[in-house]
Amino acid sequence: MANAAPPNRTFQAAVERPLSVVFRSPEGRLEGHDYRVEVVTESQALDTFEVVMDFRDLEAALDALLGPLDHGCLTALASPEALAGHILNQLTPRVPSPARLAEVTLTDGRGRRLTLRP
Repeated sequence: MANAAPPNRTFQAAVERPLSVVFRSPEGRLEGHDYRVEVVTESQALDTFEVVMDFRDLEAALDALLGPLDHGCLTALASPEALAGHILNQLTPRVPSPARLAEVTLTDGRGRRLTLRP
């Protein structure tokens, strides 16, 4: 009996960080939100250290991106969807090939989730 080809596998690595922000509603009302921001990278193969990418590099990139936003009023990012898109767009070039950014998820204190994929 011939050996079956190994299944196509996708490996993932994820990190998450807290983020507290304030959005201004179209009516001018301020709304505070606390999120867990999760970013997931993926690859069809592992690197020489047998990981999708170095977790420390992913954490550092996410921390650098979220630091200026944390506890701030996001006037240019008027919604959770805009915030997730900003994170996705800014973090994508920081993920080294062959890995890629697979998704960004915002989870609020009630467990409601918003996931954005490229």
